[in-house]
Order: sequence, then C-alpha cells, then structure tokens
Amino acid sequence: MRPLFASGVFCALLTIVPGVWAKHHRHSNDSAQSGQFDYYLLSLSWAPNYCANHPGDHSNECKIGSHTTFVLHGLWPQANSDPPPISCSNASPVAAATVDHVLNFMPTRGLIQHEWQEHGTCTGLSAQDYFAKVEQAYKEVHIPTPYQNFDHEQEVSVLDVEKSFAAVNQAPQDAFRSSCHSGELISIEVCLDKNLKYRSCSQSVRECPLRQVEMRPPH
Repeated sequence: MRPLFASGVFCALLTIVPGVWAKHHRHSNDSAQSGQFDYYLLSLSWAPNYCANHPGDHSNECKIGSHTTFVLHGLWPQANSDPPPISCSNASPVAAATVDHVLNFMPTRGLIQHEWQEHGTCTGLSAQDYFAKVEQAYKEVHIPTPYQNFDHEQEVSVLDVEKSFAAVNQAPQDAFRSSCHSGELISIEVCLDKNLKYRSCSQSVRECPLRQVEMRPPH
C-alpha cells in the first residue's frame, strides 16, 4: 500500500500555472462543453524533482523528512486528438465537507479548488461525484516498489518506468506516459476510460522524447 501524501504539491498552480509544469494538456478550449471528452488522464507528479526546482516551496511536500515521492496532481478530462476541455463553467467552490475528505488524498485546499474549477467542471459531474472518481482512480493505481523506496539520485530509463507501472498494475504499457523537462522526470500520466479502466493514451498526450531522465530521491 502506498502512503497518502498530505503535502503542498504544486502550490504555484493555485494562482497561475508555470509554463514548465503546465503542459500541452492545459490549453484552454473556450467552445468546450461539460461532459464532452474521450477519457481521463491521471497525473502523478514526482515530488523530489518539483521541490528541487521550487526552493521557495515550504509546504509539507518539500519538507525534509517528508519522504514524498509520487504525488496526486489531478484527474483531467482528455480528448483523443483535440485540445482537452478546461474551465467549462464558473463553478461554486467545493463544499467544505467534500474538501475535508479530499485532503486525505490530495495535498491542499487550494489545489482541490483549482482542480475542480479547471478540470472537474468539464466532466459533467457534481463536485462530490468528481472527487469520488478522483479518489477511486488514485487508489487503484499502484506505485512500483522501487519508487516507493527510492534512496539516491539516478538516471532511469523512461521505458523502464512505464513498463514497471504497467507490470505492477497489470495494464498495457501504452496506458502510461512519462512527462519530462530539462532532462528530469516531471510526472507519470495514466490514461483511463470513463469507467477508470486502463486504455491506450492517444497522441494528444505527448511522450517524453528522452530515453533517460533524472530522478532525485525524496528527502
């Protein structure tokens, strides 16, 4: 069982999403309608690399001794070929009771509100049902043991990372994509159908072009 990470991941995302961490799937689509998408993308960020590149982040995620590894970033509606929908409506804030529960598997209140406004509003679900689906998706994806016990900085094969996720989850390898920047792993992204079953990622989800990426160890 992997640990739940109650940490402050992606604090900068709560106001404006930095270009490095706001990838292709963040492009807006003003004509998008809620519920019109093809599948989901579950994003698991590699926290040690994020923290190393954000020294001003003093959240629990980046505290020494937190041993934070992969952190849940979100569950995003995705299109097979077109830009994915985002911010489909000006929704009311997520209810306090729902936020309190979601904090068990997402790191901060601000991130929860951000994910609902930008992504949840495009699912056609209520906030409560959307976060129930986020929780289900997150809990069903297993983190390979080597990354739970990562203890030194090293270069890893992108292909090997994806293969290890596929093996431990008994899923097709093309359901996993690695995201990278400047030679570092940013995240593992998991493609799921609307019933949260593994499916092939489409070309709208770009693959890291490198053969190997750097992974720092958790503190």
